[in-house]
Amino acid sequence: MHRPGVETGATRVETHCAYCGLQCAMTLSGSSAADLTVSPRRFPTNRGGLCQKGWTSAELLRSPARLTAPLVRQDGVLREASWDSALTVVAEAIASTTAAHGPDAVALFGGGGLTNEKAYQLGKFARAAVGTSQVDYNGRWCMSSAAAASIRCFGIDRGLPFPVTDLGSAHAVLLLGANPAETMPPFLTHLHRAAEAGGLMVADPRTTPTAAKALDGGGLHLQLRPGTDLALALGMVHIAVTEGHADRRYIASRTTGFDELWTVAAQWLPERTERVTGVAATTLRAAVARLARARDTERGAYVLSARGSEQHASGTDTVTACIALALVLGLPGVRGAGFGTVTGQGNGQGGREHGQKADQLPGYRSIADPAAREHVANVWGVPADSLPGPGRSAFELLDSLGTQGGPRVLMVHGSNPVVSSPDARRVADRLASLDLLVVCDVVLSETAEMADVVLPVLQWAEEEGTVTNLEGRVLRRRRALSAPPGCRSELEIWSELARRIGSPVALADDPREVFDELRQASAGGVADYSAVTWDRLDAGEALHWPCTPERPEGTPRLFLDRFGTPDGRARFVAVDHVGPAERDDAVFPLVATTGRVLAHYQSGAQTRRVDELVEAAGPMFVEVHPDTAEAVGVADGSRAVVVSRRGRTVARVRAREDLRPDTVFLPFHWPGDGRANSLTNPALDPTSRMPEFKACAVRLEALP
Repeated sequence: MHRPGVETGATRVETHCAYCGLQCAMTLSGSSAADLTVSPRRFPTNRGGLCQKGWTSAELLRSPARLTAPLVRQDGVLREASWDSALTVVAEAIASTTAAHGPDAVALFGGGGLTNEKAYQLGKFARAAVGTSQVDYNGRWCMSSAAAASIRCFGIDRGLPFPVTDLGSAHAVLLLGANPAETMPPFLTHLHRAAEAGGLMVADPRTTPTAAKALDGGGLHLQLRPGTDLALALGMVHIAVTEGHADRRYIASRTTGFDELWTVAAQWLPERTERVTGVAATTLRAAVARLARARDTERGAYVLSARGSEQHASGTDTVTACIALALVLGLPGVRGAGFGTVTGQGNGQGGREHGQKADQLPGYRSIADPAAREHVANVWGVPADSLPGPGRSAFELLDSLGTQGGPRVLMVHGSNPVVSSPDARRVADRLASLDLLVVCDVVLSETAEMADVVLPVLQWAEEEGTVTNLEGRVLRRRRALSAPPGCRSELEIWSELARRIGSPVALADDPREVFDELRQASAGGVADYSAVTWDRLDAGEALHWPCTPERPEGTPRLFLDRFGTPDGRARFVAVDHVGPAERDDAVFPLVATTGRVLAHYQSGAQTRRVDELVEAAGPMFVEVHPDTAEAVGVADGSRAVVVSRRGRTVARVRAREDLRPDTVFLPFHWPGDGRANSLTNPALDPTSRMPEFKACAVRLEALP
């Protein structure tokens, strides 16, 4: 039977890459994992391009590291087991633990790479089948501050509230904490015009490949001290207002709260901003002027934030200040201009919309909203008062494991917190204290190595489903291969576990059926998918949510008429710079910041199994200014120890003259002694509960 997007014989399948939020279009060709090849496909997001990770994405499908049978720990050793015996261990642990300690003694931890169907069903399994409030996911560490700020200021969180192709006409783009040259290279095709016009501007402590591209075209690099992004944005707001670049008519007609914000921003004179951030006042002025000039000549101006500015204990306020800069300039909700946040994980957008967050129900509804609870409960066929309330956020959940009143059983799906969580050694200790740790994965990740039960699940090319990319476009993921006989979908696992524990609701295991239920559950919510169908997606329709019966064509561009707030106006919110939660001092005189490299993705659990990517990335490293390296007696190419108040990391030194002398940079893809998150600070943003990944105090030592 012919399926749309699949050539007869199923030898060529049109789908999308499983890695970043750009969700590049690709074609898979072949009859088995052994001969499967990848080729790029013309699509608005990637324009026929792929990065190295995309080109090599088929390698993991045939990797000898692939798990193909359940594993159960016996006498301290993980041994192969049947599916029946493995699921019996899990079901009996859930049932006995909830009976003895209540449903909140069981927790689930999801991932931003799960399909929409699985993100939805994970939340339903947790709340309706198990009855636990203890569910969250690794997207809490990715987009939560940007989401909280967007909801605060715009009333809606969608990474890009406009199609990514709109950026192609821009003559000025300010990137705050974004390095798409390494994190999503095809994204750069949309920035060529801005770069050629000298309007690409990058705020980053490092001279990243993206910053270098900006400088090559005559653009700007705002090389700020880690943790001072909020001060930078306030200083630029000050310049926009005092030097005649503010759009007063826009502020009056489309916003509220400017006077309150200005009482703070008025204090951030350019010279003060320079002292705090390290960015010259002349550079700040030039950046604001270029944005204003591009706006005024109808050439297009955009402000985009990403993890570098968001992963702080003040991340929500930082993004709020970045939005304030865009609002002062009159950009959001205007054709050819705007503000957006660059989503990182493969389904980072859809993954945060459908209920795997501790405080959320499907459709981007609040779990504390009685009307939202009633709607979702009706779809699920359960009483609204049977649904639990908000649970703990991601780090708080992990940090509570095995403690008095904390969860005793944890199921992990699509995440590797032993490597990816802040203060990772502490999290590993908490995982080790559990009565039962269950990990569903495709390889034996560092977290899976600690598990009591490991369940092998499907990979992206072996399953059907949908994902939602960084611009709110819903996309079809299509199956190209049959999975190895020993692997199962998480949908099957949750369905069977629900049956075994006597769930009051049955859980479907067919992704199309789950998606149809998701549509009902999302109807009327902020992220409304009710008019999206697989048939429409298979027919090639471009559907951006909200997509409703009243607006069946979808909404590529939000906010053109009004914002998502009750009065339709965007909100300025008064915020001020406080700096990193942890200060450097004589003992820890440097500031460490973390990030990604081109060849690896997230915790590296997948990309470290691909030889070509391992060779391209090389071993774990730390970037250091040559003067800083010399002062502690380490040389370029030598191994050194980076030490924080929480742990230590061993890395190869890369001396870089273009790095700030007070800063070191570490990528976070490696495990063990090279684990960057042994250092990072779990201080949490009070609103988003985002940990402070991007600034912690460290010292550098020569390796004995």
